[in-house]
Amino acid sequence: MTVQTSSLAVYAIGFLAQGFFSARMLIQWIMSERQKKVVSPNWFWSCSLIGSALLFIYGYCRHDFAIILGQLISYYIYIWNLDVKDIWRKIPLAFRIMLASLPVAAVALMLSDAGQFFNDFFNNDSVPFWLLVYGSAGQIIFTIRFIYQWYYSYRRHQSILPIGFWIISLVGCFIIVSYGIFRLDPVLILGQSVGFITYTRNIMIYKKDHKEHPSQQQEDTISENA
Repeated sequence: MTVQTSSLAVYAIGFLAQGFFSARMLIQWIMSERQKKVVSPNWFWSCSLIGSALLFIYGYCRHDFAIILGQLISYYIYIWNLDVKDIWRKIPLAFRIMLASLPVAAVALMLSDAGQFFNDFFNNDSVPFWLLVYGSAGQIIFTIRFIYQWYYSYRRHQSILPIGFWIISLVGCFIIVSYGIFRLDPVLILGQSVGFITYTRNIMIYKKDHKEHPSQQQEDTISENA
């Protein structure tokens, strides 16, 4: 396999991962529109886990420690949501062990390159340090949204996508898109375009549903199985 072919294969893995992330948002959006309330479908979390697993492989192949770290926390939150929905336990045990071990293996394999990552991060002449910090802030916010979603759902013992999740997502999306504009990165810009629409629309659906059902006790709508 030539270097060029190898690079194309690696990029294909990365774009496939982004494809699953976009698919999860489209599925969730369509189901929410049909049910006229914000839902948390099984396929949202299944696509999230598959996309995240692919990004671990992509990050390792690209020697990009940032990608691996960026997925580390969210990955296990995806598994938690699948477990709450009784999907995780239906997966064969051997496959569950492999999936659960993937982030640990990726981090272990990348530790030897951690020094190079930090050197590239803090001494990147092509990108101003302030811009790197700004872009990293967007990734951190994207991680925080899933921590918030997990905490909110954990207290209610069910998988929920609350309005706070969508508001945090919208803020993170704005930062990442503007970062992509600064970097002239079409992948980041196009990859987040769907997000602007789906995040905004979910907030609108939530507010409309909440207005029509003022007696509802929950802050956000309950999850729906798909």
